[in-house]
Amino acid sequence: MADGYDVAIVGGGINSLAAAAFLARGGKRVCVLEAEDEFGGAIKTAELTEPGFVHDVFSAWHPLWVGGAAHAELGAELGQRGLEYLNTEHPTATLFPDGEAAFLTTNTDANAAELERHAPGGGDAWRQLIVGFMANADLAFGILGTELWSGAGARLAWTAYRRFGRRGTVAFLGELVQSSRDWLTQTFRSERAHGLLAPWVLHTGLGPDAATSGFMTKVIAAAIELGGMPVPRGGGARLVDALTQLIRDHGGDLRTRADVDRVLVLNGRASGVRTNEGEVIRAQVVLCNVLPTQLYGRLLRDLQVPEDVAAGARRFRAGRAAMQIHFALSEPPRWNGDERLAKTALIHLTPGLDGVSRAVNEAERGLLPAEATVVVGQPTTVDPSRAPAGRSILWIQLQELPWQVKGDAAGRIDTGEGRWTEELRERYADRIQERIARHVPNLDAIVRKRVALSPADLEAANRNLERGDPYGGSLALDQNFLWRPFAAQPGHRTPVAGVYHIGASTWPGPGLGAGSGTLVAKELLKPRRLRRA
Repeated sequence: MADGYDVAIVGGGINSLAAAAFLARGGKRVCVLEAEDEFGGAIKTAELTEPGFVHDVFSAWHPLWVGGAAHAELGAELGQRGLEYLNTEHPTATLFPDGEAAFLTTNTDANAAELERHAPGGGDAWRQLIVGFMANADLAFGILGTELWSGAGARLAWTAYRRFGRRGTVAFLGELVQSSRDWLTQTFRSERAHGLLAPWVLHTGLGPDAATSGFMTKVIAAAIELGGMPVPRGGGARLVDALTQLIRDHGGDLRTRADVDRVLVLNGRASGVRTNEGEVIRAQVVLCNVLPTQLYGRLLRDLQVPEDVAAGARRFRAGRAAMQIHFALSEPPRWNGDERLAKTALIHLTPGLDGVSRAVNEAERGLLPAEATVVVGQPTTVDPSRAPAGRSILWIQLQELPWQVKGDAAGRIDTGEGRWTEELRERYADRIQERIARHVPNLDAIVRKRVALSPADLEAANRNLERGDPYGGSLALDQNFLWRPFAAQPGHRTPVAGVYHIGASTWPGPGLGAGSGTLVAKELLKPRRLRRA
């Protein structure tokens, strides 16, 4: 292997770049192969609307990265390469149809006061949540940062057993699979509190009635208070720039327009990859940052893998589709109501818990939601450099959409043949703009340009956003936690020695925390592990 690499990594997303950074720092010969023109995957920064307006086209907010293990170890070196994070004390709020709003800050006392304002007892419930969560934060974050099918996973389970005992451990596991609806309604009296927290499960690919969504609601609530809503100065691509420079500085190779056609195997184990251009790249280990359908249906297509694994990959399900809308504005939006809205980084527009649940249900039945949960990001509240002086941008995300559109729950939009055409995209974007304008009376007058990206546009931009799903596949319980990506082949190993599966389709799932890339890189850096992988 003297003329090859220790590790070849297929795909240039955040998990690939984090893994390559760790491996290169550890002295391994690494090559990252990205099919597109630039690295970053779902991290892309561009002047999408007009010159001077800097938009994060897909993902935009980095609390999972800043609070994760990869940043904890790499952050100082990335800072030396120009990465700077900006943050805010006003990370999020929910704005309700009647104009009332509820806010979550980075201060426990302020959050307790806010929730008490909406209903007696809300403040005490919040304090109990934070105290209880922090007492067992090692377990909660440990679950999200551990290879569950491993010795480390077994040790984490043993820690829980020693701490809680048999009955307490069973209760802890029961809370782990509880729905967000059940946890919220048992914990807070106020529907405003429910509406403040429930939309956040959408950012984990779940809905508020799904198993494990209660656990994820608690994790996110605590994480926002602890970490705020950080963003890189100048756009998310600054994280990509710093990671790629770190990899190069430690001798790693990075190639764009290198579309890998298949993984090569010799004597039953990985020996490298072949690109669509026919180039053979030798490597002892191959990390594949792709969907299971791509891994087993394309990259490993010529190999004999167990039939239950092949069948499991074919059955792997995409989750709900998403849509992005970007606005370049001639001035900042003027929000009706609470003055704190103008300085809040990310605002959810929703009727509340039932509204989120209804929109999820409509999308899963193939309908355009009548009243979607609108995620309104205001990047310039944290990073004014994203727009020219006196101007502003809005980052809109919609996470409750069908891929095949059977109809409109509101009965107002003709969905035609059910495909995401340009006309359907713009008509739905009009609906969302109307929703926002009810709370921002100057919106229509200050829009310089609007760019919308439908589920079909997302899929066309990135093959890992299959069917417009930004979360790497459904996170229903049978494709989550111990069973991610699917029960026949959970975890990051594959049936082929030396081939590992990373990315949003694998545990710990989607987001910018780079959990799977970090876990696999750390495993490969163990003494003599690379040769046995």
